[in-house]
Amino acid sequence: MNTLNISLLVEDASTKALNIGDRIRILRSNQKRTLQEIADLCELSKSMISKIENNKTVPSVAALVKIAKALGTNISSLLEQDEWLNAIMTSRVKAMENLTPTDKGYSIYPYGSNYPEKKMQPFLFVAKKGEVKHHQLVHEGEEFIYIISGEMKMQVGEIQYSLKAGDTLYFNSLLKHGVMPVSEEVIYLDIFV
Repeated sequence: MNTLNISLLVEDASTKALNIGDRIRILRSNQKRTLQEIADLCELSKSMISKIENNKTVPSVAALVKIAKALGTNISSLLEQDEWLNAIMTSRVKAMENLTPTDKGYSIYPYGSNYPEKKMQPFLFVAKKGEVKHHQLVHEGEEFIYIISGEMKMQVGEIQYSLKAGDTLYFNSLLKHGVMPVSEEVIYLDIFV
């Protein structure tokens, strides 16, 4: 396995406390709202919201109540350290030891399952020849597949792709798709968006 592959397979829940300003900025950005919009709702200046988000000033409790309300949350969720993860790291060993078998015959591990409001869901897939059942899936979104080791065939719509270690495939998940291992075992990263 090369270093890129190893780095894709590393995770153990590690957190670094975010400042309250960071949390406010992340929530506002995730909601695609402007500084001015939040400032207007809170009856504070845009400059004050910017200073709070950049951790140059600590908001008063009254300001915090207004900001939390404007962002559709509450003060406790802005203050609780546990809910705010900077990053989640998983070791290869943890991922491989915690694979969940599926009814399709392959096993999966969801990376970053505790990360709040994520915009994608990466999975580790392990499929063994003779165990995967023929299937075709359709669901909303897009997928990106990276083959870590082994070889498989991937049907997407009417086209069948042969994928080997290092190969990638990006496709619209509304197209019927399914996998079939060619080697005894194939391990791949599948990112759903």
